Amino acid sequence: MSDSPVSLSEIMPGGSASVVAMDPSIAGMQRLQEMGLLPGTAVKVVRRAPLGDPIELEVRGYKLSIRKAEAAGVTVRPT
Repeated sequence: MSDSPVSLSEIMPGGSASVVAMDPSIAGMQRLQEMGLLPGTAVKVVRRAPLGDPIELEVRGYKLSIRKAEAAGVTVRPT
């Protein structure tokens, strides 16, 4: 996988990335920031629901489930 920035929704289960930017116009983005999903944060995609929504992440040592639409508003750099 290239190390150019992509949407978090494009990272496959088992993949890791670092948050680069977040789209503040996406509903729920402030809540995600309050939960620790901030630029520079390392995230790992743990799994996806069968239809791809929600997505379970590991962030700062805890599990966080977010909607696919929210993940689409998070730009990450694969690691």
